[in-house]
Amino acid sequence: MNDYLLPEGMTLAAAGKAVTELLEVRDRRSSVGERSYYDTFDGRLHEAGLLAVWEDDRLSLVELVGDRATAQAEIPKPTRPLFASDLPDGILRMALRPLLHDRALLQVVEIRSRERLFDVLDSERKTVVRMRLQQPALGRRRLRSRVHVVAVRGYDKALRRVGRTLADELGLEPTREPLVDEAVAASGARPGGMPPRIAVRLEGGQRAEAAAAAVLKALFGVIEANMDGALADLDSEFLHDLRVSVRRTRAVQRELKGAFDPVQLDRFREDFRWLQQVTGDARDLDVYLLEFEQMRALVPASIRPDLDVLHAVLARRRASARRRMVRALRSERTHRLLADWASFLDGSELGQGAGGEQAGTPIGEIAGERIAKVYARMVRLGDAIDAASAPAEYHQLRKQGKELRYLLELFGAPLFTGAVVKPMIKSLKALQDVLGRHQDREVQAATLRSLSGAVAAAADGSVALMAMGVLVERFEEDQLAARGEFAATFAVFASGRQRKLVQETFG
Repeated sequence: MNDYLLPEGMTLAAAGKAVTELLEVRDRRSSVGERSYYDTFDGRLHEAGLLAVWEDDRLSLVELVGDRATAQAEIPKPTRPLFASDLPDGILRMALRPLLHDRALLQVVEIRSRERLFDVLDSERKTVVRMRLQQPALGRRRLRSRVHVVAVRGYDKALRRVGRTLADELGLEPTREPLVDEAVAASGARPGGMPPRIAVRLEGGQRAEAAAAAVLKALFGVIEANMDGALADLDSEFLHDLRVSVRRTRAVQRELKGAFDPVQLDRFREDFRWLQQVTGDARDLDVYLLEFEQMRALVPASIRPDLDVLHAVLARRRASARRRMVRALRSERTHRLLADWASFLDGSELGQGAGGEQAGTPIGEIAGERIAKVYARMVRLGDAIDAASAPAEYHQLRKQGKELRYLLELFGAPLFTGAVVKPMIKSLKALQDVLGRHQDREVQAATLRSLSGAVAAAADGSVALMAMGVLVERFEEDQLAARGEFAATFAVFASGRQRKLVQETFG
């Protein structure tokens, strides 16, 4: 980071005067500018060391540290969520697409700055360093004034020399916090976005009740953070991340149920099951529409346009499902559930002898026991599957796989050795991919059959039905292929070596 904070009380004019006395510079200009910074809700650009910056009718992809623009496009200032597909064809769209995937760019913060720009020159009066003196503000709130310096390519030594001068001669304090992070924090938001996954520090000897509550609080934070975006339909990942955290919450409620008062927990388990149900249709239809072009590519090119009718039917179904979901999420039942759950996790009931019979048991003991038991259950279920097994048997194994995955990620990773947990998660993911394809293709085929009446009633519905028939055949073929891949992936997951490691680590 090549930013230096001005001492309290030093004005931009005083800093500029000092710079001109200590360094050979060319005074370029003074200006007042506004920059709007954009990122996804979960900070995908920030994680990649980048930010999207809109200024002067131009959106630029900028290095977070170096402030160098790597791609640009002229567009009006975004007034709604901006997807990569909304951008004109060009380098910026190509650069953002693999970073954003299905997420939208949202305005993170807008900063207004008084600025003074300098070129730092060498003995031959060549520009070697560019310097920006900034007095930034967030609305009416002033932020710390700073100097940002960046080297012209090939002049890194000159940059280090300028940095020493600013620090030693002017007493400027180097900072590793980008201006945008300072502004985001000042606005009350979280720099770098809201990650969908949680990482809670746990100790093996910690009371199970306290450890479970800490994990559940973190999951609740993700649910709350994504609620507004899910309601507003800013992008599909808000609902996805909310639902994943609901599923993880339910898994903790099931697997560590002995840590909590059973009467209280039963009521919450029922309400969280309802919350998952009322958001399910909208999410399923999101996935159909997000993956529609991939589905379209499964049929011959000559009949792909015929599936437009199916797309329109799915879009109408999604709109209807979202209306039902929004009513449910804004209902008194949801508000009461979230308020009561927050009170329960923060309340005096925890740690005051009101928990379950395993409340005081060390979390390492309970987590290890549950991981070992769910793994053993999966091995039994998988061993029983053969070519004649019903789809329900695959689905049951998949559900247990999700349970084990959540246990490993939420409790296994922080409590047990990564040499066992990481390979176990890797083999489990591979198995889940196969089981997921098997289940998804069955459900997708059934869904298309259920939509045949609505499609047939539309104009050009008959040709769409024919294309849908071909698509169903492709789904069934892929489901059969997933069955063929099952034995090999399960063999890795249930290998003798892995069984031994599970027994030694968790048993």
